[in-house]
Amino acid sequence: MLITPKPIDKEAPATIVEEEVTVGEGTPYALGGTLTLPKNATGPLTAVVLVQGSGASDRDETVSGYTPFRDIAWGLAEQGIAVLRYDKRTFVYGSSMTTEAFMKMTVKEETIDDAIVAAKLLKADKRIDASKVYVIGHSLGGMLAPRIDAEGGDFAGLVLLAGSPRSLWEIVYDQNQAFIAAMDDKDPAKAANAQLIEAEYKKAQALGTLTDAQAQATTVFSLPAYYFKEMDNHPASGYAAKLTKPVLVLQGKDDFQVFANKDYVLWEELFKGKSNASFKLYPGLNHFFVDYSGEGEGTLAEYNHPGSFAEPVISDIAKWLKQHA
Repeated sequence: MLITPKPIDKEAPATIVEEEVTVGEGTPYALGGTLTLPKNATGPLTAVVLVQGSGASDRDETVSGYTPFRDIAWGLAEQGIAVLRYDKRTFVYGSSMTTEAFMKMTVKEETIDDAIVAAKLLKADKRIDASKVYVIGHSLGGMLAPRIDAEGGDFAGLVLLAGSPRSLWEIVYDQNQAFIAAMDDKDPAKAANAQLIEAEYKKAQALGTLTDAQAQATTVFSLPAYYFKEMDNHPASGYAAKLTKPVLVLQGKDDFQVFANKDYVLWEELFKGKSNASFKLYPGLNHFFVDYSGEGEGTLAEYNHPGSFAEPVISDIAKWLKQHA
């Protein structure tokens, strides 16, 4: 029997308060959210919107034993910064989506539109300084943050956690390659999986030759081909290259889902010579910025061991926000 581990049960710090909010209230896709504030704060506050990675994620970005967005929200609020996190649209409404709607879905409906609404919600709050609203995007959220900013988020700055300027399908391919490499050579499924992944990779490379209708009728790496095609038509690198506002790029060196030697280095190249960009690579931290060593290390199994988003990273983010606010 498989048992899904529970995240570490914590009590919110006494120095913060949390309010239930609705992102997109009155729209067909209203989303529950939590606004975390420093207790007894005075004056307009610097604030951030948290944007999740891939999949149907709750507001805490819960993955097995982790709640990284809760950790970030509490940690930043303790340092005087307001944080808005909310349930992802696919988490709330995914089970009611038709197959047709799923095959036509893009990151715009899944993530971007709601993040823009969340930013506007913060800016309309009189306790928040509307000129000091930032975005923190993790994984896919980090890839999309520059586009969210350009399409209406209009943030004061961006924090990219384990994001990438590469095509999403390239990252998915590398992830699968890494998982296959970790399999036992004696496992008969290893060769079969390798063949399957190579076949999907060839399909992904041909996405540009498909019409929208064709892409909406097939899958690549078990996701709608149109989802990848639409992202390729709006490359993260194109939006990021135009940024002149402050950008902070953070990456865990032990991340085996987004890679320091393939993705982080591309951010460095993209922003090379630009004074608005800052970088930091953290040895020992995984994709969720958790420091873990032990059973299952370097595989998905390590997420089964409850852990917290590294406090030094939260402190670095808070310091950067205060420097630029």
